[in-house]
Amino acid sequence: MTQIRIATFNLENFDETAAGGRPSLAERITLMKPQITRLRADIACFQEVHGQERPGQPRALLALKELLAGTNLDGAALVSTKPASDAVFDVRNLVIATHLPVIKHQQLKNDLVAEPRYQRLTATPPDVEPVPIGIERPILHAQIDIDHAAPGRLLHVITVHLKSKLPSDIPGQVIDPQKGIWRSADSWAEGSFLSSMKRMSQALEVRRLIDQILDDDADARIIVAGDFNAEPEEVPVLAICGNVEDTNNGDLATRVLVPIEHTIPDEGRYTLFHHGRGQMIDHMLVTRNLLAHYRGSEIHNEILHDDSIAFATDIKYPESDHAPVVATFDFD
Repeated sequence: MTQIRIATFNLENFDETAAGGRPSLAERITLMKPQITRLRADIACFQEVHGQERPGQPRALLALKELLAGTNLDGAALVSTKPASDAVFDVRNLVIATHLPVIKHQQLKNDLVAEPRYQRLTATPPDVEPVPIGIERPILHAQIDIDHAAPGRLLHVITVHLKSKLPSDIPGQVIDPQKGIWRSADSWAEGSFLSSMKRMSQALEVRRLIDQILDDDADARIIVAGDFNAEPEEVPVLAICGNVEDTNNGDLATRVLVPIEHTIPDEGRYTLFHHGRGQMIDHMLVTRNLLAHYRGSEIHNEILHDDSIAFATDIKYPESDHAPVVATFDFD
């Protein structure tokens, strides 16, 4: 029997800090390393991991390596999103950390979905024609061998960080970017519309990737994990799940992805605390064939703070404002 623990955790802008800046990386690691240790993850999907530079060296995930040092993920392979060069992105990388063999990996960004174009109504100066509505972050897909004794027993792990609900910038319509003050309600609404367009573009690309994998192997085992910036009943999550209730096609039942959070009691089912309400925006969705191996889930949300209250600064609460989600599977 091989037991595999899989986790997803948005580390919230995890980076080094300038000299004298707070919270320092050391302060964050002091609080967050016990969270990593508690995961006991064989495969961890991280979001919002920043890259660091050293003279004469490519940008690397140095802060993350320091966080993982001394945990069971110390020295693990780190598969990351990256730009065209061999370095990682400066900010908000997706990372899959594991000691298990990674057979292959890829990132997708408008590879399966054409980049939308839209003519903004409130832009100043106005758009003379539709402009590209580009997404900020790729999707990361890794094929992992979960059992050394049985080569080919692959697990497809797809990690995502969908666009947030914060409105996208509209030229000439943001009075104060730091405070998020908009010039008009309709420009704020249009910025929110653009963000929803980006979020759904990413969700559609994930769903197309899932179907592409299942077209090649109908028995493929797939997990989609990460920060969806959407709750279970919202369209981005439903689009990736592909429920029969939505497609009205029973022949697609084997292609449905199931949110494992459904096995967590309602009162503990949240990964973000905002305006006094817990929100479930970090998800792990699995193909139905994985339910035979599924043994349970955990959401480590005991220390979440309300990130919207007055004085809820990063100095006061330097840990992440997201809770990790962990699922356990047993494979014969």
